[in-house]
Amino acid sequence: MADAAASHGIWARAWTYARHHIPTREGIERNRFLRPVAHRILHPVLWRFTRRSVPRGVALGVVSGILFPFVHAPVAALSALPVRANVPVAVATTLLHNPLTSVPLYFSAYHVGCWVLHWDRAVPGQPIASNVAAHAGWFHTLVAQVGPATIVGLMVISAVLAAVGYVGAGLVWRVRIGRKWRRRTLQRQMQEPV
Repeated sequence: MADAAASHGIWARAWTYARHHIPTREGIERNRFLRPVAHRILHPVLWRFTRRSVPRGVALGVVSGILFPFVHAPVAALSALPVRANVPVAVATTLLHNPLTSVPLYFSAYHVGCWVLHWDRAVPGQPIASNVAAHAGWFHTLVAQVGPATIVGLMVISAVLAAVGYVGAGLVWRVRIGRKWRRRTLQRQMQEPV
């Protein structure tokens, strides 16, 4: 019982912290640095939850969250402007890449990159490549193999997850709207006299 109360208290405190530190529309309008571009940032299309803007925001958030690990929120917010994606959804989706998911993401990105680049197969001139690899240091291995494989893997994973997120958000949106319409029609039918 005490654990439930403590966890409820933690979530309540986290929600209160987030509400007080997330910038509001009025705060953005008052910011002197953002005032010259406030009319673009505060365009209503970017803040409405529509069937087109939400899937775009999800896809954009996934891509910017994976490819830009430390500046993902500003990149997602700025790149939402030209594609008219939902800014809050894009910024919130970037949080899928966090310290808990970083290690599995980079590990799988390296292996996907090696698979895409076919570095696990024998290629002509293998004795030369193995001789160079035997005499190279850790930095050469990092720059020549781990880096490119990881970058290619991150691009592939971000493209696949963005497509899955886009389609998934669109399907969830359709199911949600369909249920609302069915509920409305049932309510109308119940209210009509027989």
